[in-house]
Amino acid sequence: MSHSVFLITPPFTQLNTPYPATAYLKGFLNTKGISAFQADLGIEVTLALFSKQGLQQLFDSIKAEPPAELSENVARIIALQDDYVNTIDAVILFLQGRNPTLAHQISKRDFLPEASRFAQLDDLHWAFGSMGTQDRAKHLATMYLEDLSDLIMECVDPHFGFSRYAEKLSRSANSFDELYDALHEGYTYIDHILTDLLAARMETVQPSLVAISVPFPGNLYAAFRCGQWIKAHYPQVKIAMGGGFPNTELRSLSDPRVFEFIDFITLDDGEAPMENLFQYLQGQKTIGELKRTFLLQDGAVTYINNAACHDYKQSQVGTPDYSDLLLDQYVSAIEVVNPMHSLWSDGRWNKLTMAHGCYWGKCTFCDISLDYIRVYEPIAASMLCDRMETIIAQTGQNGFHFVDEAAPPALMRALALEIIRRKLTVTWWTNIRFEKSFTRDLCLLLKASGCIAVSGGLEVASDRLLGLIQKGITVAQVARVNRHFTEAGIMVHAYLMYGFPTQTAQETIDSLEMVRQMFAAGILQSAFWHQFTMTAHSPVGLEPARYNVQKESEVVGTFANNDIMHIDPTGADHESFSYGLKKSLLNFMHGACLDYPLQKWFDFKVPKTSVAPDFITKALTEEEAGSIKPTSKVVYLGKQPSMEVITKSKKGSTWEVASFTFQNKKEKMNISVPPSQGEWLAGMLAQVAVANPKTYTLQEIKDSYEAAGLEDFELFWDNKPVNTLYRSGLLKL
Repeated sequence: MSHSVFLITPPFTQLNTPYPATAYLKGFLNTKGISAFQADLGIEVTLALFSKQGLQQLFDSIKAEPPAELSENVARIIALQDDYVNTIDAVILFLQGRNPTLAHQISKRDFLPEASRFAQLDDLHWAFGSMGTQDRAKHLATMYLEDLSDLIMECVDPHFGFSRYAEKLSRSANSFDELYDALHEGYTYIDHILTDLLAARMETVQPSLVAISVPFPGNLYAAFRCGQWIKAHYPQVKIAMGGGFPNTELRSLSDPRVFEFIDFITLDDGEAPMENLFQYLQGQKTIGELKRTFLLQDGAVTYINNAACHDYKQSQVGTPDYSDLLLDQYVSAIEVVNPMHSLWSDGRWNKLTMAHGCYWGKCTFCDISLDYIRVYEPIAASMLCDRMETIIAQTGQNGFHFVDEAAPPALMRALALEIIRRKLTVTWWTNIRFEKSFTRDLCLLLKASGCIAVSGGLEVASDRLLGLIQKGITVAQVARVNRHFTEAGIMVHAYLMYGFPTQTAQETIDSLEMVRQMFAAGILQSAFWHQFTMTAHSPVGLEPARYNVQKESEVVGTFANNDIMHIDPTGADHESFSYGLKKSLLNFMHGACLDYPLQKWFDFKVPKTSVAPDFITKALTEEEAGSIKPTSKVVYLGKQPSMEVITKSKKGSTWEVASFTFQNKKEKMNISVPPSQGEWLAGMLAQVAVANPKTYTLQEIKDSYEAAGLEDFELFWDNKPVNTLYRSGLLKL
């Protein structure tokens, strides 16, 4: 069947789940009646390479042209080649979830061949003692694949990497020269596999337009290789490129050689540019009606943006469509045994967005001047749930990763209530800002709806620098929010940053101490350090003098222009801290070395921390000021209780009480209140039940209590019987 548009994700993004850009675009094109086919060439190349036939060909190729010298590690892998060839198909099936019983054999450590990656294994008993055979086996199988990737990099393709390919060629590629030269060299081993798969797909799809999504630098080389092959073999087919990398890096593109490989580059939201481009190619629109599109005109790079054409609202873009993708063939991996860390590589997650852009939009290191962050537009919770139900029906998977810049707390609350009302069984996680709206009760609600984890930017754990970053949070506040999530049973991952302009060695060490205390307090499960990068579209990049840094050069690259080399005259030598920060964190995530002095992580003298050793534990005892507001919503998640009026007696006097029995999944609870209050409480619990579409505020509940002729609402509401209900699902939101 011929499709009008062929949507491609080139190698490599993730092995466990498709990157969602093509599914979003296909969903939109469906609403316009435009036929599209999509393929994730990353997973297709991976499966071709890591198969019995693929490995046999790999070993034969190495034997035919052996490298001048082999490392001891690779010599061992080659000596064990039969063991790799004979186990690979079973391992891939296991990692696809289609051969679970193999876990027993893998876990015994005598089934898989082992090379150098296994030398770095964490203490398996510590890591998986409580996590079970499946995860232990996934971790071992991941090490086995990593050994094979070492073989590929050393012998046939130095650019290979599971989630990035030839990334070095596109990192800070101000000039197109290096990439251009690489594309004019002979095909790499991976290129041959890629173009063979592309050829087969082009033959069956027969598109008029190929749209290549490039989310990361690690997809760029393969994207151009695909474009180059299509130009050579299907010269009549037009090629467009879009995605995260062009959106941030190619906004000032001027090198005409780029258009030897592709015809168009579109920026930001892809829906309107794609529709206009398709209609232009069909002869239905003029070239001047293109939206946010680069092309070559008279030998010069031209940018056309028809301002009269508006972007689509989030309610109009349709539901992401995952059809065509090999959903049952994605490969789960566990590289780092930390359970929160492994979410990125383990399990099939449907990717969705709660809101377009970021509701905060102030962080000074972030590209807040670009529309993909600047233009904030949330989606109604009911529509989100409709989309979730559609995707579950299509993919058979009920796990969701909401890929927002920062999911808004009010929308998370509305979504959680809608999920519970619809009785949807889903598992989900997302990115957040650690703001004080995440109260204990909101976290319990999110957990009840299926939220298992959140990740958020703590960035530099220093109040001075958080102020400079305009993060709008304090370290103490982050600690309290993290405790609310952790106590609700939701895992927390923190993005950490070092090297922000003017950051001193003292502040770097103090940040590390804050992070150590959070792990020691059990309120942080996972984290990752990133070195600050100055980008062209962030406040720091736009006004460096304001942040006391200097650009190394004012030259605007003819190709990529986002990462800006900068000089930080007042800050520390940030690079030197990199290894110690990362090594300490790896240990903290395993619950190890939390009592080490911080100096132990560095091979040079560092300042002593100025942070009090009990800073975080003290912050946790100081609850946020301010009582519950009258406008707080009251929701009851539990089952309706049974109530009976019973007579009690003591020392000759008798009285009646209303006795309630609450049953939840774990326990049975009883409370007793005076009969008049009991009758009102039974009615109130039915009214605030989560199934009811109307939500009641605390003020409305107080009014109803007083209208029933009852007295002292605060005394009743804040007393032991009602407080007991919080264990059974009563929440103030």
